[in-house]
Amino acid sequence: MKSLAELQAIKDKMKNKVVLREGNNELRVVVGMATCGIAAGARPVLNTIVEAVNEGGLADKVTVSQTGCIGLCQFEPIVEIHEAGKEKVTYVKVDTDKAKRIIEEHIKGGKVIAEFTLSDLK
Repeated sequence: MKSLAELQAIKDKMKNKVVLREGNNELRVVVGMATCGIAAGARPVLNTIVEAVNEGGLADKVTVSQTGCIGLCQFEPIVEIHEAGKEKVTYVKVDTDKAKRIIEEHIKGGKVIAEFTLSDLK
């Protein structure tokens, strides 16, 4: 059994990760976390995105959340970017390296990475 102080330290450490998954910011990053997404590697993708948003000081602008089945199992892991006043962007077959680029280039830089999107698949 952990002491009360140890449990409080764990809670404080995890607080940023939980807060990022809540909120109502104008920019939302949604990761498909149904069974198919998890099996395809969505959990490390979600963790990478949460960490990048936190480390990049973006928590006040970006909400990271998870959803169930998006309906495109063959393209998992899927990450959707929802930005107020813009069309949703769907990134497919996302791994941790792609997730880092999505945060850097799309979220921070404002540039969609077309070759990672569903619409750019051939």
